[in-house]
Amino acid sequence: MTFTKLAPTALVLLVLSAPAQAMTVRLWRLDCGAVQVNDLNLFSDSYAYAGRSQRLTDSCYLIQHGADYMLWDTGLPEAQLGKPLGNEPMSATLTQTVAKQLGTLDVRPDQITLIGISHYHFDHVGQAAGFSQAKLLIGKADLDALAAKPTPFGAEPRLLAPWLTGHAPLEPVSGDKDVYGDGTVTMLSMPGHTPGSYALLVRLQKAGPILLSGDVVHFEEQLTANNVPPFNTDRAASLASMDRLRAMIANLKALLIVQHDAADVGKLPAFPAAAD
Repeated sequence: MTFTKLAPTALVLLVLSAPAQAMTVRLWRLDCGAVQVNDLNLFSDSYAYAGRSQRLTDSCYLIQHGADYMLWDTGLPEAQLGKPLGNEPMSATLTQTVAKQLGTLDVRPDQITLIGISHYHFDHVGQAAGFSQAKLLIGKADLDALAAKPTPFGAEPRLLAPWLTGHAPLEPVSGDKDVYGDGTVTMLSMPGHTPGSYALLVRLQKAGPILLSGDVVHFEEQLTANNVPPFNTDRAASLASMDRLRAMIANLKALLIVQHDAADVGKLPAFPAAAD
């Protein structure tokens, strides 16, 4: 039967039931710094890591969705470029900028249309202002906290000045958010580390579902042992978010990438290759 012989209602139903064209979605891991932790007990309010130290990575991510590009977190500030790691309890350094890595991929900064941030800490928003044409997606509870006095621990509102002063587009996010409306990229509400913390679910055609942890945990051992940092804003919410993360890994058979865990860097293709 040809389309011309179908009734108008039947034509509409046929179009709506036709499978949508699959959108190209790709994911790159970007190097956004390193953090030397000389007192790992800073990450356990039950003193689980006495006498231990660990080198954490600072990861952020580029997501291509069709012709659009999104950054998930923007790493340490450029002021940390070349800074030596010290003997203090925690120190941070940056070896290359987000913009330089995008250049390797022939992606211009002005092609970034969205920035999603896991939370307001300076090591996750450090280079955001270099992409002030992009809309910023931030947890509403985190946005509210940034307006509080005194400034919350780990926050440097000046790093988000283009959005906080109304000079760049901003969208406060409550609950989960399907970023593109097709289920491929979803911000997952995971409060506890900060009031409006998020993780990110990226569904790739070949690699399957990828869970980017934000700072629900900083290394995988925390998730196994339910170790909560004392600087988290809500201990009960932190544990609930860990429970949710574990359940989603099991139910979706998702690959977990703990953004600060150096051991997880190798779970994704090495830059400049992408997961798809």
